[in-house]
Amino acid sequence: MQAVISNRSIRRALKSIGSLAALAGVLAAPAALAQSAPQGQIVIPDDVKIFGNDNPNVRRATAVVNGDVITGTDVDQRLALIVAANKGKIEEDEMKRLRLQVLRNLIDETLQIQEAKASDIEVSQAEVDQSYARVAAQNFNQNTSAMDSYLKRIGSSPASLKRQIRGELSWQRLLQRNIAPFINVSEDEVNEVLARLKAAKGTDEYRLGEIYLSATPETRQQVYENASQIVEQLRQGGSFVAYARQYSQASTAAVGGDLGWIRLAQLPGELASVAREMQTGQLVGPIEVPGGFDILYLIDKRQVLTADPRDSVLALKQISMDFPSGTTEAQAGEKAEAFANAIKAAKGCGDVERVASQIGAQVVTNDQVKARDLPAPIQNAILQLSPGETLPPFGSLDDGVRILMLCGRGRDDPQAESGPSFEQLQAQMEDDRINKRAQMYLRDLRRDAIIEYN
Repeated sequence: MQAVISNRSIRRALKSIGSLAALAGVLAAPAALAQSAPQGQIVIPDDVKIFGNDNPNVRRATAVVNGDVITGTDVDQRLALIVAANKGKIEEDEMKRLRLQVLRNLIDETLQIQEAKASDIEVSQAEVDQSYARVAAQNFNQNTSAMDSYLKRIGSSPASLKRQIRGELSWQRLLQRNIAPFINVSEDEVNEVLARLKAAKGTDEYRLGEIYLSATPETRQQVYENASQIVEQLRQGGSFVAYARQYSQASTAAVGGDLGWIRLAQLPGELASVAREMQTGQLVGPIEVPGGFDILYLIDKRQVLTADPRDSVLALKQISMDFPSGTTEAQAGEKAEAFANAIKAAKGCGDVERVASQIGAQVVTNDQVKARDLPAPIQNAILQLSPGETLPPFGSLDDGVRILMLCGRGRDDPQAESGPSFEQLQAQMEDDRINKRAQMYLRDLRRDAIIEYN
C-alpha cells in the first residue's frame, strides 16, 4: 500500500536535515605577503599556506560552491544568531570551531537551494517574507520591524535569516517531490511494531537527546576533540537543544536532538550499554560509535504502556507579583511571605482572582499542563497537592514572586497505557525513512559538488 505522506510530517522531520556537521578539516586562509629579497625570480607555490591569522576586517569569499560565493560576512551573520542564543558565552577556541561548523552548514544550504532551482522548484520572496513574519511572531513575540532591529543589533541581518528560510523551504519541497512519494510503510509493518510494543509492556523506555558527529579515520581525533568541547560547554550550562540544532549531523538535529521515547533494543549496542546506566538529567559522551561520536542526554525515563503519575494533566493557576525597583533581598523575603499568606487565605481556585486584585497580583490559568513537563523539583511537589493547595512561593528579584495553585487533576495521558495509535506510529516510521533518504540525497550533492575554499 502506498503511504500518504503529509506536509506536516515533512516539515517536522526534515526542514533542517544536515543543519551543521562535524569539523572535517582545517582551512588555511591566504593573506598578503610582503617580501624583502634580492632581485630575481620570485617563486611562490600555488598551494601557499600562510602562518598566522588573516586580517579579520577584510571581507572575502570563504567558499565557492558550484560558482556561488559564501563570504565571511555570511558566516559572521549566521554565527551571530548562535552566539545570541548562547548569550555570548562561547570561548575563543570554541568560536573558531563553530565558525567552521557554520561554514559547512552554509555550504549544505547552498547545495539545497541550487538543487531545488535545478529541479524547477521556486520559492517566492512573498513566501519567504511570510515565513519570516511567522518566525517573528512565534519565536520573538514581536513584529518584523522589531525583529529586523534585533538581528542587526546582535550582528546578524534579516537577509541572513531569510536565506536560511529559503533554504529550508526549498529543501522541504524538493523532498516532497523527489522522496516522499516513494516512501512506503505497509499496514503489516506498522502492526508488527505495535505487537512488539505490547509484548514489551512494563519494560523501561528512555527519552534521549543525541548529538552525533561523523568522523573518518583521518578526522577521528579532531572530531573527538570537538565533541569533548561540546560536552564541556553543555556541562557549563549550554543548551543541549541549541547545540544539537547547530552541531549534530543526525536527522534529529531539526528537533534539538530529541530521539523521542525508545527502548534500549532500538539503540546500537555502544549506546544501549551507556543509556542503561544513566540517570535522568545526566549527560554522557563522547561515545565512539561506527562512523563517528555520540553525546547522549537522558531527558526522562518511564515504563512501556504503563500509567505514570507524571503523565497526569493538571489544571494550574499561577499567581505572580513583581518587586519594585530597588527591592533588597530582605525586603523581597518579607514581601514574598506576605504574598503567600494572602494567597493561602483565598477560598480555593475560584477565589484567587479576587484576592490577587486586592494585592496587585496577576493570575494566569492553564488547564492543560502535563506534570511531566514541569521542572523536576516542582513536578514532584505538585503531585502531592490536593486541589486548592499551593506550592511555596518561588522567584527572584528580577522575576518577582510566583505561586502555583493546583485546581484539578485530569486523567492520565491515555497514550501512556494504550501506546501510539496506528496513524501516529505510521507517521513516525515514514519520518524515519524520509530522514534516511534525505541524508543520502544531501551526501550525494556534497560528493558531486565543486567546492573551492579560500
